[in-house]
Amino acid sequence: MSEEQGLPPIRGPLVYRQSIWTRVTHWVWAICLFFLLLSGLQIFNAHPSLYIGQQSGFEFDNAILSIGAVNTPEGPRGRTTLFGQQFDTTGVLGMSGPEANPTFVGFPGAVTIPSFRDLATGRVVHFFFGWIFVAALFVWFLASFINGHLRRDIVPRGKDIEDLPGDALDHARLRLTHGRSYAPLQKLSYFTVFFVLFPLIILTGLTMSPGMDAAWPWLLDIFGGRQTARTIHFVVMVLLVLFFIVHIIMVLLAGPLNELRSMITGWYRTSPGTPSEQGDRP
Repeated sequence: MSEEQGLPPIRGPLVYRQSIWTRVTHWVWAICLFFLLLSGLQIFNAHPSLYIGQQSGFEFDNAILSIGAVNTPEGPRGRTTLFGQQFDTTGVLGMSGPEANPTFVGFPGAVTIPSFRDLATGRVVHFFFGWIFVAALFVWFLASFINGHLRRDIVPRGKDIEDLPGDALDHARLRLTHGRSYAPLQKLSYFTVFFVLFPLIILTGLTMSPGMDAAWPWLLDIFGGRQTARTIHFVVMVLLVLFFIVHIIMVLLAGPLNELRSMITGWYRTSPGTPSEQGDRP
């Protein structure tokens, strides 16, 4: 009605939703995870197979994933084996690049740092951004505990669990609302990332270090061996990539300008009808 009369649309108040600590660590994580992913694939290419157990060997086969190339009557082909099922992945995994001069490597150079085979550099990049990632996570946890962000926006409460089915249905129908705090599905997603996936990927990464195994031998007992830890590390990486894809899709659907403003300035435009509080902006 107001739009037909030429009046500005009704908008909810601007609320200060993201603290400086959340905003800074958010962008630090984004940069770190980018370099960790691509350098991690470089490291993976040194031995593009995953196993379950304490070790791998020639006398038994405990591999659950193997990426490589095989010779066929039609010439070399890329082949990926997952839980015993073989797939032709020529051009993507195992064998990529131009047909005249293909590259026989697990993941193609387009998604690794460096783009050519260089395990030493990949490890240096991976460890450098890995420790920055850990430091940013520590800062975020400390700041979020002090300012109440953890309690208010991350840890799900009983009411959030009750409202989760309805919120999930609203998201499926793209009925997205903008409130002062995160919706139940957001809380559960962020809680899983911060309290499950991030700790898992850090601890499994440490378990693959012989030095850390000597200092903390219990890591090997928790994860069932270095090879199992490597597999868990890889799986968690895949889950984080999927989370990132869904995260970007939801940002685009919810209004990218509003979401970006929230992560740059801290101010977030809520839905019409959101009650105003002291400190809000019109």
